[in-house]
Amino acid sequence: MNPCRCGQATEPGYVCRRQPNERCIAQYQARLSGPLLDRIDLSIDVPAVTAADLILPAPSEGSAEVAARVAAARERQTKRYAALRLDGVTTNAACPPALLEDVAQPDPEGLSLIRDAANAMRLSARGFHRVLKVGRTLADLDGEERVRRIHVAEALSYRAHTDRRPAAA
Repeated sequence: MNPCRCGQATEPGYVCRRQPNERCIAQYQARLSGPLLDRIDLSIDVPAVTAADLILPAPSEGSAEVAARVAAARERQTKRYAALRLDGVTTNAACPPALLEDVAQPDPEGLSLIRDAANAMRLSARGFHRVLKVGRTLADLDGEERVRRIHVAEALSYRAHTDRRPAAA
């Protein structure tokens, strides 16, 4: 979604005609309820593409390489849940909460991080479980058997944007 009605409030040098940028953003984003936002796993700011961005060199990892990593991660997940004899569960997103803490148990550093973040970010039970699922998926993308601190940190970073919504004034 855009940050405000016009979509330009976060652009450098832009001044909203309606009201100060921060207030415009807060009023627009306050239209979404907390429980709805709690169901969104990844929230990433994507700034507008500039002319300078268009002349940058191509990324080191192309679409084919990314697709291969995703396919390998999906295969890893399918095998994991088939071994656990869970019918209809083939991805981390569909993993039941009761099993999630075994499948996505972070290493001690990751566990400490998610505990601290759960308090600081006031994560609901749903939010806590969604962070674990995203962390498990990130570990699968890296080919790791165990969810590490780096995976938990990245999963939390994708959630941080929705938890910093300014209050409407």
